[in-house]
Amino acid sequence: MIDIDKTDKAIISHLQEDGRKSFTDIANQLGIAKNTVRNRVTRLQEAGVLNIIGWVDPRAVGYNAPALIQIAIEPPNLIEEAAEKLSEIREVRFVAMMTGEYPIMIDARCRDREHLTELITKTIYQIPGVVSTRTNTYLHVYKYGPTRVHLDEPSDMDRS
Repeated sequence: MIDIDKTDKAIISHLQEDGRKSFTDIANQLGIAKNTVRNRVTRLQEAGVLNIIGWVDPRAVGYNAPALIQIAIEPPNLIEEAAEKLSEIREVRFVAMMTGEYPIMIDARCRDREHLTELITKTIYQIPGVVSTRTNTYLHVYKYGPTRVHLDEPSDMDRS
């Protein structure tokens, strides 16, 4: 981990608004040198804090069957290995260890129900340790977009 100061947070905030914003524009708005912005962005990228990507709405390109899939693993010592293999699947955008009956949860994007069925039966069930799944499909998505991290605002939990 690296220390992230107020200037780093300000730069990140600008890039979250527009990942294509020029270093010159950011520098002018923050009153710092362009090379300072460039050096800090490079440092944040090398540390794995910041990735600048092109975000595509999967619905706009035909991925209309998003699903939340919970996965049971036996024996439990295969959880880490299964999570690693799930992370490599192209359709999977999120993998987490959870508490409860299904220790792994993934969020997947599929074109349609047939694609989702194939993902579960021909890919997920082929991973060692997978014994069952519970799938929830999204009926309607009200908000979909990249996550914006609010670096200078307290969380709702901090406000209570």
